[in-house]
Amino acid sequence: MKDPIIITRHLTHTYQSKNAGPLQKTALDDISLEIERGCCVAIIGVTGSGKSTLVQHFNGLLRPTSGSVMVDGIDVDGKSADRIILRQRAGMLFQFPEAQLFERSVYADVAFGPRRMRLKRKDIRKRVLDALDLVGLPHEEFAMRNPFELSGGQKRRVALAGVLAMTPSILILDEPTVGLDADGREDFYTYLKRIKEQQGVTVVLVSHDMAEVSTLADRLFVLYDGQLVMQGEPRSIFARGETLRAWGLAAPPLNELLSLLRKGGMTLPDEVSTLDEAFDALKGMRTITEKGQV
Repeated sequence: MKDPIIITRHLTHTYQSKNAGPLQKTALDDISLEIERGCCVAIIGVTGSGKSTLVQHFNGLLRPTSGSVMVDGIDVDGKSADRIILRQRAGMLFQFPEAQLFERSVYADVAFGPRRMRLKRKDIRKRVLDALDLVGLPHEEFAMRNPFELSGGQKRRVALAGVLAMTPSILILDEPTVGLDADGREDFYTYLKRIKEQQGVTVVLVSHDMAEVSTLADRLFVLYDGQLVMQGEPRSIFARGETLRAWGLAAPPLNELLSLLRKGGMTLPDEVSTLDEAFDALKGMRTITEKGQV
């Protein structure tokens, strides 16, 4: 990999219960992976597979029981690791982040992080206004509004703006669209794509939405029972539908349809994985057939 921004080597994390005796549960077992700077990766797996535990190592909320985690040049478990800087570089958005909104205005909520960084007032203002505009909440309209009067999707984007105002190099999103309706999900992912393209930020996405993952992510990491069982490009991962089902996952509907067509005898190239690619392939097959009949 040319420029990995996140590197884990033999990462293992074990939870220990102090209240019920020396009980232990291994949540992550010998995870080694690399995430390239500027890309979008998705971590997928059934509930309890270790996804959230893994990404919480990326901004120092958790430390390895054994193994190592390097994030943008910082050894997460190192004695000299500055976790304030780490969490500025690796911003994290948890599930239902709108529950963490507490200020009386959108501006104040988004400005909370930059203020803690003790930036100058003009720098804070620029960061807040830029972040709001980037997530599709024009500051002229939304900056002075009460965040609790906004829609669910708009609240979610305010929370995202609050993370972006810290200017992270890595954006970690744990099930960012859970609880949103279809329009809210579509809007959120639209602005997420814009953020990646305009800011060059590395996006780490935890999601159960296989359809969105297939279009957003450059690379997938599949976890099962705390182990990294598969990694690769979405088209290669989703082509292995039977293997995914054994791990409790299902390929997006289009990938399942293409698999059924291939099993039914239709000759579709393996690299076909999107609706446009399938249409072009079928159109090409029809042209060849018509020429053969002339």
